[in-house]
Amino acid sequence: MGEKIRLGISSCLLGENVRYDGGHKLDRFLTDTFGQYVEYVPVCPEVECGMDIPREVMHLEGDPESPRLVTSRTHRDYTDQMVQWARKRVKQLQNEDLCGFIFKSKSPSSGMERVKVINKKGMPVKKGRGLFAGIFMAHFPRIPVEEEGRLHDPKQRENFIEGIFAMRRWRALLAQKKTAGKLVGFHTREKLLIRSHSEKNYTAMGKLVAKGKGVPAEKLFNEYESMFMGALKLRATTKKNTHVLMHVMGHFKKQLAEDEKQEILDITEQYREGYVPLIVPLTLLNHYVRKYDQTYLNNQTYLNPHPIALQLRNHV
Repeated sequence: MGEKIRLGISSCLLGENVRYDGGHKLDRFLTDTFGQYVEYVPVCPEVECGMDIPREVMHLEGDPESPRLVTSRTHRDYTDQMVQWARKRVKQLQNEDLCGFIFKSKSPSSGMERVKVINKKGMPVKKGRGLFAGIFMAHFPRIPVEEEGRLHDPKQRENFIEGIFAMRRWRALLAQKKTAGKLVGFHTREKLLIRSHSEKNYTAMGKLVAKGKGVPAEKLFNEYESMFMGALKLRATTKKNTHVLMHVMGHFKKQLAEDEKQEILDITEQYREGYVPLIVPLTLLNHYVRKYDQTYLNNQTYLNPHPIALQLRNHV
C-alpha cells in the first residue's frame, strides 16, 4: 500500500499516560491491527496546553453550543487556555498531511459528539463537543474523523477507514499537476465506490467533471474534493451495495455463461438478505474480473478499497 497513512490521534489511545489520573486508554485494535497501516501523530490537548499529570477532573458547562471547560472541584476555568492552544495546534497540524483523526470519546477536550455538558440548571446533557475536537473539525471539515468507541462498530469502522484511504488517494492526485484529464481518470476509478455511498452525489460529481475544462483547475479540484469527501461521509448500505454489485455484473453480460450469471445473482441475493457479508459477492466478482480480463473493473477502487487483512467487509 506504499507509505503509511498519517492520522492524528488522542495520545491516551496509544497507551501514553496522559489522562487526568495518570493513566491511559490503550486501544489494541488501533495500535496492533490498524497501526500496521498508519503512522500516528499523537495529540493530548490537556498536556500540550500546559496542564499537569495528574490533574483535577474537568467537564464542560453552560451552553452546549459554546461551553466552558472547568475543573469539577475548584471550578477553575481553562476555556481560554485550551482554545488559544487549539487554534495554534490546528495550524501546526496543517503541515502533518493528516488523512484523518481518531478522538477520545466523551472527553471535554476531544469528544466528537454527545459529550456531557452541565447546563444552567446543574443537569448533565449529552449535547456537547470537546473544545479541541470542535476547533479541529471546523478547521479541517473534509478530513474523516471518528471516536475510538464508535470504531468498535463494524459499519462505522468500515466507513471511517474507507474515508481515510480515499483521502490518501486524493492527496496523491493533488501531488501531481492539476489537470482536467487527471481528474477524469481519478473519477473514473472511484465511480463505483462513490455510487455505493450516494447516487445523488455521483450524478452531481459527474456533471462537474464533464465541464472540467471550462473551470479553473484550483476551483475544479476544490469543488470535487468537497463533493468526494462529502459523499464518502454518507454510509454505504446493503441496498446501495446491491445496486453496485448488479451494475458490476452488467459488465459481463456478453461473457458469463448462464450458470455463472445465476451464481452471481444467488450470492448477491444472499448478501441483500443478510445471510453473507459483502466480501462474498465481491470475491466472486473479482474472480470474474481476472478471468475475463475486465480492465475497467480491475481499476475500480470499489473492488479493493483497502487492505483485505483489515476484514472491513466481513460483517453481516
